[in-house]
Amino acid sequence: MRGRALKLSVPRRLVGDLMRFSINVPRVAVQRQMNLRPLVEARASLSPRPSWTAIFLRGYALLAQDVPELRRAYVKFPWPHLYEYPMSVASIAHEREYEGERAVLLSLIKGPERHSLQQLNASLQTARTRSVLEVKEFRRALRLARMPLPVRWLLMWFGLNIGRQRANYFGTFQLSVYSGLGADSLNPLTPLTTLLNYGPIGEDGRVNVRIHYDHRVMDGADIARALERFENILNGIVAEELSKDAGTPASPVLQESRLR
Repeated sequence: MRGRALKLSVPRRLVGDLMRFSINVPRVAVQRQMNLRPLVEARASLSPRPSWTAIFLRGYALLAQDVPELRRAYVKFPWPHLYEYPMSVASIAHEREYEGERAVLLSLIKGPERHSLQQLNASLQTARTRSVLEVKEFRRALRLARMPLPVRWLLMWFGLNIGRQRANYFGTFQLSVYSGLGADSLNPLTPLTTLLNYGPIGEDGRVNVRIHYDHRVMDGADIARALERFENILNGIVAEELSKDAGTPASPVLQESRLR
């Protein structure tokens, strides 16, 4: 059947290169159904409300502060070893339009655990609304995607396998969600140690939260315990921060969650 050949666009080359370095990562997913009713109630008291992405980002950064395995990476240069970072660097996936095409581009936030929810929300909003070429990470990635294939792959290999540089260019964990579109991503790929995503959040606060992890760095039981801790952080520290921003007293459910 006669069709037509389409040249790979710059965004398609970029995604293809990331998938090349993601496909061989021995990735496993662990899911926990969480009850985030205290968090949902605290967020509902705010106007305007911070995005769920900012809220989960804040909670996961606080979790990684407590769980050093989430700040580690498997690197191969000059020999295979684990490298642990003193802080997290979040890599957040955004869908942006570039040259008439929808493109997935990644922005970085260094030390998200050091930022307030308002600051994280503002950073995400900047990445979503500013011109694509005005965002440093977007501009750098698109410039890389225009290079000849052998050069791109060589630079990416070194970027991912030199411990001190990896977080500067790729981050320590990735956050990628479609819950705003009413969908779950069940098997996302990333070259990073962990990828966090979650499904649509119900009115009762129930939501499926998944951490996809590199099995070379940690084991499933570590992630299961981390997810339990993550739920407590979201319903505790993060919900309390939202309540303070709203100037309202903590709800009885939130007060109960603090005691767990």
